[in-house]
Amino acid sequence: MLSGSTPPPAISGSDEGTVSFNLAAVHETVESAVGQRDCIVWGNRRFTYSEVGDRSRRFANHLIESGLGTVADRGTLDPFSSGQDHIALYLHNSNEYLEAMLGAFKARTVPFNVNYRYVADELRYVLLDANAKGIVFHSQFAPVLDSVRGDMPELSVLLQVPDDSDTPLLPGAQWYEEALEAQSPTLDPAITGSWSGEDLYMLYTGGTTGSPRGVIWRQDDIFAAAMGGRRLDTNQPWASYEEIRSNARHDGAVVMPSSPLMHGAAHWLAFVAFANGNTIVMPPNTAAFDACQTLDTIESHGVNVLMIVGDSFGRPLVEALEAEPRFVDSLLVIVSGGAVLSAGIKQRLTTALPNTMVLDGLGASETGTQASHLTAPGQEATSGVFVPTAGATVLCGDRTRVLSPGDQEVGWLAQTGRIPLGYLHDPDRSSERMVTIDSQRFALTGDRARLLEDGRIELKGRDSSVINTGGEKVFAEEVESALLTHSDLRDAIVIGMPSPTWGQRVVAVIETSPSTNPSDEEILDTAGQSISRFKLPKAIIRVDHIERSAAGKPDYAWAKQIVTRELPNES
Repeated sequence: MLSGSTPPPAISGSDEGTVSFNLAAVHETVESAVGQRDCIVWGNRRFTYSEVGDRSRRFANHLIESGLGTVADRGTLDPFSSGQDHIALYLHNSNEYLEAMLGAFKARTVPFNVNYRYVADELRYVLLDANAKGIVFHSQFAPVLDSVRGDMPELSVLLQVPDDSDTPLLPGAQWYEEALEAQSPTLDPAITGSWSGEDLYMLYTGGTTGSPRGVIWRQDDIFAAAMGGRRLDTNQPWASYEEIRSNARHDGAVVMPSSPLMHGAAHWLAFVAFANGNTIVMPPNTAAFDACQTLDTIESHGVNVLMIVGDSFGRPLVEALEAEPRFVDSLLVIVSGGAVLSAGIKQRLTTALPNTMVLDGLGASETGTQASHLTAPGQEATSGVFVPTAGATVLCGDRTRVLSPGDQEVGWLAQTGRIPLGYLHDPDRSSERMVTIDSQRFALTGDRARLLEDGRIELKGRDSSVINTGGEKVFAEEVESALLTHSDLRDAIVIGMPSPTWGQRVVAVIETSPSTNPSDEEILDTAGQSISRFKLPKAIIRVDHIERSAAGKPDYAWAKQIVTRELPNES
């Protein structure tokens, strides 16, 4: 048996008498049960659980040999401090991304996500903020990395992954494969025996409302909150490593995260798959979402679960299906997270795929998964209302009490129970977003919500995108969803612009279908059937294509630039 394939002894968890889980130990546990099962499939590359285990342990040994892996006692640290070495992942989706995550955990270092769209200043900021000691990067990103690495002398481990760019090896770096080949696939028992649920997981936020921040979690907590720590059949936490091992021996599902692994929702799905002994499939081109290639991959690999990001992935997917119907009977569930999936797109997906359900998920870097909404074929699709998972709730406006079901106040979406320790190096932001009420800690997402009479959560939208117009609060996401009920709209972003009359006026940037040209009046009449008239845009700007992030999130800064350029100031 390979070193590390037996999980470490159970240690005290968050709740008295429970097992505390470590992400490295979970993968090794599953490997010991289904070592010859496919773990990662990417194009013509296939890696079994044993092969991924070997490669991740080799990666871990490279980090350890390089002097990384020091761990400080958490009891001596502030909640917003790390005490471990940090490894940046500056990669497109690939087997190396997931291997490096696992290997970093096995070396007791902390991998973190880097947005591959960053320009030099943004990359410099996040690497310095994280005090990165190592980085794994695709060759095409070497020039940007080279322009900033002189500012970070502690960045000592550089592993380069070749790609189609044919960029030569960066001076001072090693090729990823050569580094792995030089190492043993066996870990020192002293390392595996030290794995702990207190070891950290870190996820950098997208920075849509300010500078990106590293959210730090205990692995035991993030495992339960988002990364496979609950049984899929009962949603109850795993009782033991042996229960995980036994479950993995059942036939595994095939899952495809189509969005970038650099965003939490995608690698969360991958780790849920790891915990259940599933196979992770990625389409050949992982640099951008290609709907036809995604459908080809679903057909050829028998994918059961597909993850997308809202309408920006859902719309091209359903348009491809409507243009050329596919026989994809293996696809049981489409999971969407990270951006709004409108009711219209859900309805079209379940019509095009009559055997497939659509699961709309709600979660955040600071909370893990919080709620979901399931739409089955034949059901009328809706958007914006979710069934909460354990610990999801809504706090009142001043964050001093938990709202009761049916309370009419629009409060703050929050999570209690398994939540992060805080934001790395940021005590002020940590205390702002991690609040305590009657000795109970809550994490806030920055989203506004209502707790309905039946216990469901009605999501209103990000507080930073609230528009104050004529003394009323309007949530941009709510208006966007209403606009997208018009069948000829492909996308929409709503922002508030200064107005001497209204304080702010609601303005929409829209993208229509190429073959149609609905009038503003037609669009507003349709949207007015689902929201109050005062919430409707007072101006509409049309563009050929709406810009979104790689994860499908709206680019409000881009929209404001468009509006400022195209729309004169209101007099």
